[in-house]
Amino acid sequence: MKLTDKDKEFLEHLRGLFEEKELSVELIHDGFKRMVLRRNYGDKIHSSFGMTRQGVRWRFQRIMNEIYVEAYGTIYLIEKLFGTELRPMALEIAKERAALRKEALKTPDPMLYRRQKGSHAPKSRPVEK
Repeated sequence: MKLTDKDKEFLEHLRGLFEEKELSVELIHDGFKRMVLRRNYGDKIHSSFGMTRQGVRWRFQRIMNEIYVEAYGTIYLIEKLFGTELRPMALEIAKERAALRKEALKTPDPMLYRRQKGSHAPKSRPVEK
């Protein structure tokens, strides 16, 4: 599963509230372990996130307990089978891709950026009639 743009925006807002000590995360065990948001965050929800308290809970659950934990589950399996020798290469590739995405956001035409970097992207976009 990948993070959407809305997920990324949500995480940025969440980080701000963490820095202000308005929110915290706690590990609970009620049959299985999971992360939950704590503290009183009802008053700032709509102004910070533009969604209901339940919407914040749902997105937090999806990002932290599904996407984030599953990513570490995948890493755990791969490193269990192959060891940690591949980790530096994977981190290097991930950092490079993040930098390329950041640069692509600055470029007005993402297809132009791909062509400049030597991708096999089509040379022109189809014209809609």
